[in-house]
Amino acid sequence: MDDAIDDGVDIMSLSFGPSPPLRDYFMDPVSIGSFHAFQKGIFVSASAGNGHFPGSVANVAPWIMTVAASSLDRVLQSFVYLGNSKIIKGVGVNPPTNLTKFYGLIAGSDAAFPGIPPQNASYCKNNTLDPSLVKGKIVVCAMESATDGRAEKGLFVRQNGGVGIIVIDPAAKSDAFQFQIQATLIDLEEAKELYAYISTEKNPIARISETRTVLGTESAPEMAEFSSRGPNTLTPDIIKPDITAPGINILAAWSPLAIEAAAGRSVDYNILSGSSMSCPHVSAIAAIIKSCHPSWSPAAIKSAIMTSATILDNSQDFIGRISSTTHATPFEYGSGHINPVAALDPGLIYDFTVTDAVDFLCSNGANSSQLKNLTGQQVYCKNQPISSYELNYPSIGVSKMKGSLSIFRKVTYVGKGPSVYVSQLDYPSGVNVTIVPNELKFSRTGEELSFRIDFKPYKSSNGSFVFGALTWSNDIHRVRSPISLNVLSV
Repeated sequence: MDDAIDDGVDIMSLSFGPSPPLRDYFMDPVSIGSFHAFQKGIFVSASAGNGHFPGSVANVAPWIMTVAASSLDRVLQSFVYLGNSKIIKGVGVNPPTNLTKFYGLIAGSDAAFPGIPPQNASYCKNNTLDPSLVKGKIVVCAMESATDGRAEKGLFVRQNGGVGIIVIDPAAKSDAFQFQIQATLIDLEEAKELYAYISTEKNPIARISETRTVLGTESAPEMAEFSSRGPNTLTPDIIKPDITAPGINILAAWSPLAIEAAAGRSVDYNILSGSSMSCPHVSAIAAIIKSCHPSWSPAAIKSAIMTSATILDNSQDFIGRISSTTHATPFEYGSGHINPVAALDPGLIYDFTVTDAVDFLCSNGANSSQLKNLTGQQVYCKNQPISSYELNYPSIGVSKMKGSLSIFRKVTYVGKGPSVYVSQLDYPSGVNVTIVPNELKFSRTGEELSFRIDFKPYKSSNGSFVFGALTWSNDIHRVRSPISLNVLSV
């Protein structure tokens, strides 16, 4: 990262990061390298991770743009045609080769190696399938857990002589990647019909179709089941991830080396899923913003992307989760799903400097030795450092609220001509919120105004976070900041 800084890059896109438990900002190389970039005015975006569980989000330093993964309004269909003329809907990436022939169909549980319980064999893991029963057939495999290796299942089926695999996956819309054999993923509802056919047919047969792209699907975006979630385990006052972007079934340039992730084929493009796919989307948008606004700081670019994001899907409902009927929260999508056009003209920006970042670190117990290692200079903390929730961040979080609290933010006007912004509130459950002043009157571009947010809780949140939002709006722009509060006492 330091070499890239020396090379004079403008943007860094990091599709990697640490696994939990996270090391502090002075021990994590991504945090250190990205701070050096921040000092030089270089925007850094990084993957939130694919940890699935609450508290698994990585790359959480406030000077990093942390990107979660969500879906597109596009599905890569690869159906299963059964011998009884019924069709099972699935998703997959299958080139149009040898996909017109029907093969024998067997459930993994019916193909257990001698001595292996059928339940174990149903997951199609190594050394659980009987090659004599699998050879020349399409095998139906279940998921033991959300973190199961789907590609590995296909590899084991292939090693045992199978010609295809159907994976029953509750998050079937998430991963239409290439297996090394014919493959498709189906959800639990479709699996019922598939198992009914297998159990009633003496010689069940099936074929897996080549991939067909379907556009305009609802509801999109939805949060990927695999996408890492908050709260931020290092500094929970900073909501992480910051943003979400397309990270499911992404078509991207690929090395022509024939490796396993490309199903052993030499291809110039490949389909992949993960926050490693969503992060580059945000990096590209940051590059466009920087080309239009070359004087903007990394924090200003981050603010433009975050405050212009949307929390609605293409059906105008709130963003949901794949394989769930509940709505997602800021701990999954941050400020929302990227809106590239709106980010170019955000109206207002929340900016912060290297000095502000150092004050933030001081509020979390940094000493002068740690700060020197990070900044390269001798830096001392103030006698009374600000609380981490006082960092002028585009989102607003308080992880330990004990009674009423006031925090401050300041915004810079980046529009043209005089304008008045009015505050609007989405109240967190159990908390009254007041904005002072509730109107911001700007007379010129570049003008900076401050405001105060007064929180007055009237009900404890029982150890969990409650969410709301503050939106500043004029007749043109909506500048939205999510709010997360953990109310310990009133």
